[in-house]
Amino acid sequence: MNVRQLKQFCRGFGGATETLYEEPYNFLVYAVGGRKFAYFKTSHPEQWRFSTRVAPDRFIELTDVPGVKPARYRGRFHWITIVSVSSFPALYLEELVEWSYRRAFASLSKSRQRYFLNIILRPTERT
Repeated sequence: MNVRQLKQFCRGFGGATETLYEEPYNFLVYAVGGRKFAYFKTSHPEQWRFSTRVAPDRFIELTDVPGVKPARYRGRFHWITIVSVSSFPALYLEELVEWSYRRAFASLSKSRQRYFLNIILRPTERT
């Protein structure tokens, strides 16, 4: 999986938004209901490094893998940074991002969850 494919994958989640934060932050953030589930760094020298939240047990496992490290400033919250997306197994990466999305979605209030589910499940019924 390359960067373009991963961006498309992140955009495909129901209710997901893509927001580019320019200088000084330089992040391309994916969120649902304002809750982040993944982001890319967009400036050099870290351009296109990808970060996502993982389960605490996976955090320990993954930070021992070459090319994966705790995300800067967010590592204590079990976020990892993958230095090269194309060298990371695609199916495993999809699984990690999906878990992060589900975690972000579950952190929304029940009314916000219902709102997004209504949009996702019945987009054509709305007038």
